[in-house]
Amino acid sequence: MQIDPRASRQLLELQLSNSLNETNASDGNSDSTVDFASMMDGLLGTNSTSLNHTVGEDVNSAAISKRSSDGLLWLQLGSMYSPDASSVSSSNSNVVSLSSLINTGVVDSGASVPTDFESLIASASAKYGVPESLIKAVIETESGFNPNVVSSAGAKGLMQLMDGTAAGLGVSNAYDPAQNIDGGTKYLSLQLQRFGGEVKMALAAYNAGPGRVSSLGVSSDAELMSVLNRLPSETQSYISKVEKAQSKYMV
Repeated sequence: MQIDPRASRQLLELQLSNSLNETNASDGNSDSTVDFASMMDGLLGTNSTSLNHTVGEDVNSAAISKRSSDGLLWLQLGSMYSPDASSVSSSNSNVVSLSSLINTGVVDSGASVPTDFESLIASASAKYGVPESLIKAVIETESGFNPNVVSSAGAKGLMQLMDGTAAGLGVSNAYDPAQNIDGGTKYLSLQLQRFGGEVKMALAAYNAGPGRVSSLGVSSDAELMSVLNRLPSETQSYISKVEKAQSKYMV
């Protein structure tokens, strides 16, 4: 008798999830969710060295139900996302909605200070509703437009994707500019959507992880700045670096 691997996977996930829920109920340890993710990756042969872009964080156990075929990345995205039903890339209405949330105060064509990746950035911008200038600023801050750079933490490529995050975004080769820009922009768009178009909050989430930003209990960029010292020093400087870089790409 041939065993359906998809059915086996679903059964395994259900069994491990039930076991996890029982553990959480008894000791309230949220770190067990991370253990669950690691266990799943070990059993299923996937790589989730880090679920966050650069800085590690605990994953919200309430998001377990949001696993999708894209991988464990979706554990950290929160209940507002349903990647199994549709993604930002496949919904024009989502792109329009996201674009309307982001108010930079200036016309943004992304045309000033040209880069070596103009067409790829323009395509990702149109696909996910993220301003070209913001994509370029993140790339400049993350990698200096070097597609082959690797950070000490193992983040790779133009938008510095960790292996686990890259896998969850469907990126098989983080050194490929097309895949990296598409995946990084998709991830950035999800943070913008999650935090209501608040750019500083989205950038903090891109760098430190959305769970850490959510734990601050703030709902706007202004509120975030009032408690910025609660974030890692790297993230504090990261926000200002991206915003400074973005000004070069706005006209």
